[in-house]
Amino acid sequence: MSGYSIEERAAPYSLEYRLFLKNAKGEYISPFHDIPIQAAENVFHMVVEVPRWTNAKMEIATKDPLNPIKQDVKKGKLRYIANVFPHKGYIWNYGAIPQTWEDPGHKDQHTGCCGDNDPIDVCDIGSKVCSRGEVIKVKVLGILAMIDEGETDWKVIAINVDDPDAASYSNIEDVRKLKPGYLEATVEWFRKYKVPDGKPENEFAFNAEFKDKDFATDIIQGTHAHWKALVAKKTDGGGLNCTNTTVEGSPFKCSMESAREIVRALPLPCESACTVPTDVDKWFYYQGK
Repeated sequence: MSGYSIEERAAPYSLEYRLFLKNAKGEYISPFHDIPIQAAENVFHMVVEVPRWTNAKMEIATKDPLNPIKQDVKKGKLRYIANVFPHKGYIWNYGAIPQTWEDPGHKDQHTGCCGDNDPIDVCDIGSKVCSRGEVIKVKVLGILAMIDEGETDWKVIAINVDDPDAASYSNIEDVRKLKPGYLEATVEWFRKYKVPDGKPENEFAFNAEFKDKDFATDIIQGTHAHWKALVAKKTDGGGLNCTNTTVEGSPFKCSMESAREIVRALPLPCESACTVPTDVDKWFYYQGK
């Protein structure tokens, strides 16, 4: 896990649940701000929010101090992603690349839409089912430009560098060749996953075509530049919380003691998770337009 560890507070699948990350020294850090964007040349860090096959919509809490992972809430209820035939939960390990930000004040030149105010999303296509809060190193292969309710929501396609087959993948065409149908399934997943909740199908730029590794890397670096401005207070982040423990020169940097106080103020970990609603396992058959 690249020297990182986790600490959970309250019970999973509860409104109070939070998962904090710690570095190799056991110090609390923000997965949004304190984990370096890159682990090596052409290798990026990924924070796993949602393990493959699971449904709970876990995400980095961008508005909470230290940005722990928590479950998304809509209309007062914990959010679970529906199973749209033929899929069960998420079909990749899903998460974010740290030290990136899709600026809602920046209109993307490729999509004509502004950013979604989150770190950039990434789908790990490796064979391992990762754990929530795990920090992995990934090789970027390509990118999909989803338009989510009028906002640009890039989806980076990557593979865990520790995957047994990682050496066989260098670009998006390798995914098409070695895992036939996976990219098409990815588009369909993102197109339809909100339909059971009464939302319209999501749309895509570039006619839902994947762009290659170089294009993806440029987009990631652009979101890294937006993050730099955010954490330096050169851009107004609105309600985003930029508290961090390691970013030199950031006016939001706090002491380790302050970070500990943030975590101590929350409920202690629970022995058992709360009950997941039974309808989370319901399957939806939706043929599309």
